[in-house]
Amino acid sequence: MADDFTKYPSSTETTPAGLFEHWCEHPGCTKWGGWGFPRGKQTVWFCWKHRGDAEN
Repeated sequence: MADDFTKYPSSTETTPAGLFEHWCEHPGCTKWGGWGFPRGKQTVWFCWKHRGDAEN
């Protein structure tokens, strides 16, 4: 899930202050999670390829 930082790319030097990086939450995927879906009180993020996982 979002608290497991071991699967995310480690480079955040190019991230401007105030912006958040949302990585795809599909297991093993390290792509940008540009598709956010509400799940309870939080938002889950998926890349274009895995956006269908939000339905599960």
